[in-house]
Amino acid sequence: MPVTIKEVTTKKQLKQFVWFGINLYKDNEYAAPPLFVDDYTNLTKGKNPSLDFCEAAYFLAYNEKNEIVGRIAAIINPVANETWNQKNARFGWIDFIDDYEVSKALFDTAVAWAKAKGMTAIQGPLGFTDFDHEGTLIEGFDRLGTLAGIYNYPYYSQHIEKYGFVKDADWVEFLITIPEKFPEKYFRISELVRQKYNLTARRFKSRKELVNGYGNKIFDLLNTCYQHLYGFTKLNEAQKQFYIKLYFSFFRLDTVSVVTDENDDVVAVGIAMPSLTRALQKAKGKLFPLGWFYLLKSIYYKNDIVDLYLIAVHPRYQGKGVNSILFAELMVNFAKNGYKFAESNPELETNTQVSTQWGDFEHINHKRRRAYIKQI
Repeated sequence: MPVTIKEVTTKKQLKQFVWFGINLYKDNEYAAPPLFVDDYTNLTKGKNPSLDFCEAAYFLAYNEKNEIVGRIAAIINPVANETWNQKNARFGWIDFIDDYEVSKALFDTAVAWAKAKGMTAIQGPLGFTDFDHEGTLIEGFDRLGTLAGIYNYPYYSQHIEKYGFVKDADWVEFLITIPEKFPEKYFRISELVRQKYNLTARRFKSRKELVNGYGNKIFDLLNTCYQHLYGFTKLNEAQKQFYIKLYFSFFRLDTVSVVTDENDDVVAVGIAMPSLTRALQKAKGKLFPLGWFYLLKSIYYKNDIVDLYLIAVHPRYQGKGVNSILFAELMVNFAKNGYKFAESNPELETNTQVSTQWGDFEHINHKRRRAYIKQI
């Protein structure tokens, strides 16, 4: 197939860029397509503060009929390069039909862009920060996707590897069965840990109370906890506010657990959300006319699955049972609300401190995703 690559330079093209990724999966029973407004905001300079310092270019692939058949974002995060002492570009928002000429043309373009910027390698799929989607799904294509994870067709990894990319990092995902009766030992351990370290599990009456009192502190904790994880870069103040608005715009208060010390600093946090996948499939990228209704129904009415978005414990409290406080708060509410399963969402395969905490629950490793790298 003759392929033409064009850089996105107009609002119309950016809208087409976003919609291509949504429409490619409109009939897929497992994918969780994002809302158009979320991706459009994330990719727009002046809306996403990451673009105040990241360089980015977006490209669309067209066939001979001038139909869009693929897309890719090429990104340079100078903070990440300085943090990890590298000269890497990133590729993200990568989608294409099952035609190697299309994917090759997209990668050729991203590589040429990166070389022109003086980069020596390209890695991905990655976004601007660690809070964007990461990794190509390589196992678990018959499993329901999540809002926090990329779902893609099986041929993606075949195209990426054919182009010469090799493994850079893997994430695994677990499906955890929520027990109807929570193990008593967690309550005992939770109470002992609270007393020993003078910790408090906060309960909130409103989103405003949580966001105004602890929003910044939560992201300060994440900056500390995640600093050694693959691809992570410290969030600045503007980015914190961006992600606070993104994560806390709508959620259930009983699926968030915040633990503070005697100074009222956040030392542990667990943020979950009832699965939005079925709602997103019905919404088809649109909040209106009924997308908002499907989302609210998933959050506040019957839902069998809850997604675990973020779990973090301050390094000085890791290995001391503080996670039992999070579980004692969250798992009880999960069972009470009728959730039968919890999705762990992506965890680095090397992050055993996180994966071992599922050992006391019935669970399976049902997905794997991969970030690739290629020297250029």
